[in-house]
Order: sequence, then C-alpha cells, then structure tokens
Amino acid sequence: MGVGLWSLVRFLHVTGAVLWVGGQLALSLVVLPLSRRTLAADDRDALAARVGRRFGILTAALFLPLQLGTGWAIAWHKGVTWASLGEPGYGRVLATKLGLFALVMLAAAAHGWAHARHRPDLARALAVASLVGSLGVVLLATALPAT
Repeated sequence: MGVGLWSLVRFLHVTGAVLWVGGQLALSLVVLPLSRRTLAADDRDALAARVGRRFGILTAALFLPLQLGTGWAIAWHKGVTWASLGEPGYGRVLATKLGLFALVMLAAAAHGWAHARHRPDLARALAVASLVGSLGVVLLATALPAT
C-alpha cells in the first residue's frame, strides 16, 4: 500500500493544523512566559507584536489557504454535500468542526484587532479562546474517519 494523492492531501491538511495549533501552544507556553521573565516591558511588548504580526501573516498567506483548499478537497473526495452536513455522524461532526474553525478564525482576527487597539485584557481573552477553540477543532477532527 503506497502513499496516494489523498494521503498526501490529508497529510498537508494535518500538517497545517499542527503548524497552527503548535504555533499557538509554543507562543503561549514557551515564548510569552519566557519573554515576561527575561525582557523589559517595552522589549517584551515589541517582541509579542512582531511575533503576532508574523504569525498572522503566515496564517493568512499559508495556513488558511492550505486548510481551506485541502479541507474542501477532502470533503469533495468523501462526497460531502451541504445536505450531508446535517446528517448524524460524519456530517454533523464535520459541520461542528467547520463552525468551530470559523469561530476560531474570528477570535484570532479579533485578537489582532484588540492588540492593535491596546486592549490587552480583551486580546488575551481572545487568544485563549482561539487556542481552546483550536484544540476543540483538533478533537473534532480526530472523531472523523480518515478513509
């Protein structure tokens, strides 16, 4: 059994999710705590702004197109229709995953807006919501059969 086209498409989809969620976890659990302990407030804020901007650019330029393209291709390959998204099992789990993914992207975008408007408490809450939601998307993805 070799690696076929659909295995490659699924691999790219999973790799995109790993980069997104892994990036969020690395920022939240490694970069930001270390910067709080080792950098002056101005340097820490500048680093967080640069890292956030870079992550946002990579999300818009790489992650979103990759996830949307591969996700659409996988759904097409599996014969998913708008009507099947309401059916029990695969359809409803996928619909829930898509809805949560949309909310995660909105929270991530709102996080960038709140950070740019110097609303740190709101930005932090939106970052946490985006991370928790992303983990929920991954959890729902594991409930979908790979074939």
